[in-house]
Amino acid sequence: MNTRMHTMITTLIVLLSGGSLSQVIQAQEDESAAIIAIIDAIEKGWEQGDGTPFRKHYLDVDGARYIEGGGQNKGLTDLVEHHVEPEGEALSDFELSLTDIEVHVEGDFAWAIADVEVMATVNKDSREIHNRGFETFLFRRVENEWKVVHTHSSSRPVKKD
Repeated sequence: MNTRMHTMITTLIVLLSGGSLSQVIQAQEDESAAIIAIIDAIEKGWEQGDGTPFRKHYLDVDGARYIEGGGQNKGLTDLVEHHVEPEGEALSDFELSLTDIEVHVEGDFAWAIADVEVMATVNKDSREIHNRGFETFLFRRVENEWKVVHTHSSSRPVKKD
């Protein structure tokens, strides 16, 4: 059964069992809030060079790929140990902003897209980074928890006025 059909059947079951449309809407809002909370934790993890939120909220599956800036990490360990944690040491004043987050839930699958802004100073050469772009997250519900299964971030340097 596809996710749209699953969502429609779930909605119908709630309504037929005496539930209201407002309960369905509230459930959808709760799902979105849970996903946004995960994205917020990931944002803080990036800024602090801390892999803990990634290990908690990502589903470590064979073949997982995380794409950023034209590069990719293969698997959760690669992402954390060769990207997240080293950036914490290589960058200072690191600020990551994920804003205007749109969440779409269809049964046990969800995706979110966010505006992304990155600002930091490279410790090695004092180069300033200021990029803007977008990030996409794909989620799967596993044992009643949302887990990130894929991300793709693309940004470019902000042009000075």
